[in-house]
Amino acid sequence: MSRLLIRMIAAIALIATIPATAADSSEAREARLQWFREARFGCFVHWGVYSQLGNEWHGKRGGSYAEHIQRVLKIPMADYRRDAVERFNPVNFDADGWVSLAKRAGMRYFVITAKHHDGFAMYDSAVSDYNVVKASPWHHDPMKDLEAACRKQGIRFGFYYSHAFDWGDEHAPGNDWEWHNPGGDLLLGGAEWWLKMPEKLADVRANYVDRKSIPQVRELIGKYHPDILWFDTAHKLPLEENLRILAAARETGPSVVINGRITQGSVLYGDYKDTGDRAMEFPNTPGDWETVPTTNESYGWNPLDHSHKTPETLIRVLAKAVSRGGNVLLNIGPMPDGRIDPKDVAILEGIGRWMDANEPSIRGCGRAPVPVQPWGVVTAHDRRLYLHVFQWPSGPLVVGGLRSTPVRAWLLTDPRKSPLKLQRVNETDLSIAVRNAAPDTADSVVVLEFDEQPKGGGVRLVSGDRTITNQLLAFDAERTGSFGQGDGKTNRYYLTGWTDPRQSLAWDFRLNAPARFNVVLRYTKGSGTGRYELQCGEWKASRAVSHEVKTDRAVEEVLGSIDLAAGAHRLELHALEVTGGEIFRPLEVQLVSR
Repeated sequence: MSRLLIRMIAAIALIATIPATAADSSEAREARLQWFREARFGCFVHWGVYSQLGNEWHGKRGGSYAEHIQRVLKIPMADYRRDAVERFNPVNFDADGWVSLAKRAGMRYFVITAKHHDGFAMYDSAVSDYNVVKASPWHHDPMKDLEAACRKQGIRFGFYYSHAFDWGDEHAPGNDWEWHNPGGDLLLGGAEWWLKMPEKLADVRANYVDRKSIPQVRELIGKYHPDILWFDTAHKLPLEENLRILAAARETGPSVVINGRITQGSVLYGDYKDTGDRAMEFPNTPGDWETVPTTNESYGWNPLDHSHKTPETLIRVLAKAVSRGGNVLLNIGPMPDGRIDPKDVAILEGIGRWMDANEPSIRGCGRAPVPVQPWGVVTAHDRRLYLHVFQWPSGPLVVGGLRSTPVRAWLLTDPRKSPLKLQRVNETDLSIAVRNAAPDTADSVVVLEFDEQPKGGGVRLVSGDRTITNQLLAFDAERTGSFGQGDGKTNRYYLTGWTDPRQSLAWDFRLNAPARFNVVLRYTKGSGTGRYELQCGEWKASRAVSHEVKTDRAVEEVLGSIDLAAGAHRLELHALEVTGGEIFRPLEVQLVSR
């Protein structure tokens, strides 16, 4: 029997011992996730010796992720030790201050990098001397302090752990790009690569999985009793090795929540799904999931990156995620001296001020039984709906697809809960009389309270209010043919794989009154080109795909204006010609009232 066949049989046997989360409704899993679903908002922290370099080394800049500088600039191990490890002395580190800031922001769980891809342990590890206590001049274990601070302040605590590979450590003769570490960053082919080179599997199992990854996972659980483990880069190992690491974590800490990146592929073995990094828009995703935005575009501290998002932007990301059943784990990258970057402090404090007044609309909330709304999103908890209004209307606020009538409504920030006047527009829509100006320009929350579980559904309602831009996201379109999905980042919330004219997208919507709209299509570049047509009833507009657009830069095509009567409508996007691959990658159609 060949070694490859033996490995395949062993993998099947191991998989059988760990039920896929998609089919696992066990009481143990439900108990693990209870706090996670209630929390909804957490703090992600990328901090390590790479922070010492500030994404710059010997006058050269790293890439967009500062924590990857060792790989990007191919820094030899000896130099990385000298310039990063041996200079790391964060004397201003304050665990209580870090956790207090996160708590004031409304965060209820805290996940920090115990070991990133550089292989350096940010805790006192008996498994590897390449750690912050033994190898840095600080000689201190910050994870012990952070665990104590989280327990004291009532925050759930956990670790990011790069489980699938290291760029090097004290056992390696050099970086993985120097000695071709089988699990290293040069491995681009994922699990398929291992099938072609099975002789390397024994090396990585003995030198990394068995010698370091599994022992450190067990060590972290045993020493710090985390509530959550956040794994990453599963594609660097074959499935059976990822599952061995998962099995070790489950055996050592049965109550620990484990994220979905412990494995890759369509089958979920962790407790919940993960989006890609830095997502800003989200498709409808069943089950439990989490997104991991960061305050600028880097996860580790990057003083060269000044693209910090506003608190208002991240508040809306939080509301969007919760409205679709997800959590937000917002990342910050502390400075090498142990301080939180003042820009990050300002962002978290801004979010915290909003959360102080609006926390009930996030904590423990989830999906609402209503379709997509034109003015914002809706979260639900028990017999309440929370209307997160991003675009404040010039007239009444109309909730589409709500069949139940509330017993009362009020602004969440109104301490007196002054009732708002309600009126049924029809059996599916509700009108709410609101003030002329938005109470909060980021997200004003209106509470609807019912005497039973609210009911809703049906076709989305489009607004003719001139203050509101109706966004018909590609993520929400009815699809004919097979499409992939972008990762949700800015200008990447598109659909991919449009290579056949028989593929199409459609959006059904309705209006309560006649309206005139400007029609705008937003898309990014595909691998090919062609012509497309947008159609709604008798109205049609066709264009050639722009040749000037760059990858991930959005084109906005104003396709003209359309007059629509009250009633139901269907907007369809077709490819008339497709040449050389993908015609384009559609983001959204906007209907802008005139």
